[in-house]
Amino acid sequence: MAERSNVAWQVMWNRLISVVEEQAQALVRTAFSTSVREAGDLSAGVYDARGRMLAQAVTGTPGHVNAMADAVAHFIRRIGRQNIFEGDVYLTNDPWEGTGHLHDFTVVSPAFHDGVLVGFFACTAHVVDVGGRGFGADGASVYEEGIYLPIMKFAERGEVDQTLIRIVRGNVREPDQVVGDLYALASCNGIGQRRLADMMAEFGLGDLEEVAEFILENSRRATLERIAALPRKSAEGSMTVDGFDTPITLAVRLSVEETRIVCDFAGTSPVDAKGINCPKVYAKAYACYALKCAIAPEIPNNAGSLEPFEMEAPEGTIVNAVHPAPVALRHIVGHFVPDAVYDALDKIITGVVPAEGAGCLCNFQVSLRPAPGRKGVRAEVLAFNSGGSGARPEFDGLNATAFPSGVMTMPIEATEHAGPVVIWRKELRPDSGGVGARRGGLGQYMEVGAREGHEFDFQAMFDRVRHPARGRQGGGPGGVTEIGQDDGTEMRSKGKQFVPEGRRVLLSLPGGAGYGAAADRDPDLVRRDLVRGYISAEAAERDYGMSADEVAEVLEVARGGGG
Repeated sequence: MAERSNVAWQVMWNRLISVVEEQAQALVRTAFSTSVREAGDLSAGVYDARGRMLAQAVTGTPGHVNAMADAVAHFIRRIGRQNIFEGDVYLTNDPWEGTGHLHDFTVVSPAFHDGVLVGFFACTAHVVDVGGRGFGADGASVYEEGIYLPIMKFAERGEVDQTLIRIVRGNVREPDQVVGDLYALASCNGIGQRRLADMMAEFGLGDLEEVAEFILENSRRATLERIAALPRKSAEGSMTVDGFDTPITLAVRLSVEETRIVCDFAGTSPVDAKGINCPKVYAKAYACYALKCAIAPEIPNNAGSLEPFEMEAPEGTIVNAVHPAPVALRHIVGHFVPDAVYDALDKIITGVVPAEGAGCLCNFQVSLRPAPGRKGVRAEVLAFNSGGSGARPEFDGLNATAFPSGVMTMPIEATEHAGPVVIWRKELRPDSGGVGARRGGLGQYMEVGAREGHEFDFQAMFDRVRHPARGRQGGGPGGVTEIGQDDGTEMRSKGKQFVPEGRRVLLSLPGGAGYGAAADRDPDLVRRDLVRGYISAEAAERDYGMSADEVAEVLEVARGGGG
């Protein structure tokens, strides 16, 4: 075979990225769960025969894909190369060898070309239910959190294990949705396999070894060049969040070395009694993602570009929880990892990282059923929602946008279609973005109830009630989370809580923090925020120094009365 040019290898690299993006889009189109179809809570990637990730789909979350980067090696080891056959499909929801909790199923399929194993496709999706206590923080061990499936064969040589399907159906509350998602995961890997075979035939490839070396070596070298441009320094960062019953501190020491950057989480709070603990694989995924966003954002994500970023944490800390710790809501802690890393990185390179944002997703799950003496249906409905992101050095924070997870907020229509839930209110929350030269992103107001004749259990998964997002360089904090029922009944920010027929849950989701001093904000931006309703008249006067007359004039013009 003739020697290929770098241009040819680059074309093949781009093709692989397109292949895995089509793989991810196939999953979005075929998935049953709204968390996949509407929120994009998934990942997809292609690996070489040694289990090294070569490309990931743009669609998906860093917590999934960066954790999944380590998963394929576990599959190869557990299944054994001698037991890998064409037409096989493997799966697991092991939190420590997958992506962090039982609700994520990772599916891996070997890719063969002309009868030879050339690589693997992998994908992950969050399913609506895995049995147990349901999706929430109430479990005291992973055994309470749902069905556990070790790395095993979903299909062998194209034949699906129907005994496995029956076991899954018998242990989950939404069997059609969950089993449908497993088939969707397997099918999207099949799309990847077919597109890879087409590509290899087109370029005359017998295996992926050479293209893999081109991708990984160039990615690693480009990342190391970015690291080499940084000062060789160490800095410490920390942040405190609500936790379940007691606050949690994330402590990190960030060290920039010649060929790597290390995040050491020694000093972080120990494992919690409830299910907000984070396996190391998931915390590592977000620590590496944070560094890559700040230092090498334009380099495609793969094993080579991730290799120079390392994360360490003592076993037994909440970012390195070991079996059998409860981990259902591992995202609560995992999504705060980037802000802790950025607290340290900001002391090494200033003017790069954003202020703190809402951090963890503002999710909730409702378990709906007919009220006593009433007729109706039972359903499990999971809703993904976001607070505001932190302001950036040059731009305001994004309203109701999930950072670092990147998942999308579910449309009301899709949520209500999934069961007898009613979203009575969903709108931006004025004054929730922290003040500053760059304003923090706004949170949301939500009002959640059920259709007539239904009651429900509300699984709360919130933080930032007592510890709002912190600003940088003089920026103000974001708004805190508030939760309660419409009759004044108080509710906890985490855990399953009963809501009787006719009652509604009122939510105020948190805002992102500001960046820079409020006195330095462009007056035109203050007026714009006032007109759009992002800030109130009181905030314009109190926080940004506008006079009462100027506020009145701006609002009058906005109403069309300015002539």
